[in-house]
Amino acid sequence: MSIGHTFLGLLESSPRHGYDLKRAYDERFGHTRPLHFGQVYSTLSRLLRNGLVAVDSVEPGEGPERKRYAITEAGVTDVQRWLSQPEKPEPYLQSVLYTKVVLALLTDRPAADLLDTQRAEHLRLMRELTRRKTHGDLAEQLICDHALFHLEADLRWLELTAARLDELAKEVRA
Repeated sequence: MSIGHTFLGLLESSPRHGYDLKRAYDERFGHTRPLHFGQVYSTLSRLLRNGLVAVDSVEPGEGPERKRYAITEAGVTDVQRWLSQPEKPEPYLQSVLYTKVVLALLTDRPAADLLDTQRAEHLRLMRELTRRKTHGDLAEQLICDHALFHLEADLRWLELTAARLDELAKEVRA
């Protein structure tokens, strides 16, 4: 996810301090991976340098001065362009999991065990996401659904690969 573009979108409603941006980001998008303050301020510095935000005001604080950032017209244009562009679908053509299966076969290790272990981990995460979804608001439910659908696709791949393991072993060992 583009943190800079997300900040620009959050700034469209009103100017904010870096701390307020972090809080808004973490509440809406960072449930499992909240931003570090260093990341917030380095992103704001880059947006400022690129003319996408401006310092709206500076307020004295107990520590350093608190800057309030506002989106510029260039920032509005940039976030609009970003929102209108489709994201590139990720086909996962060379996944780590596939590499592990092939290497297990090449080194005469039990690839079926690897697939079983991975299946168990996927199912564990799916149960966790399902619990999280039942207690979450609509945004949380949609995030969990997105992850669950990807995990379901992975599970289908795990099953298909397990069913074709002997055939794959012959091909990679040839």
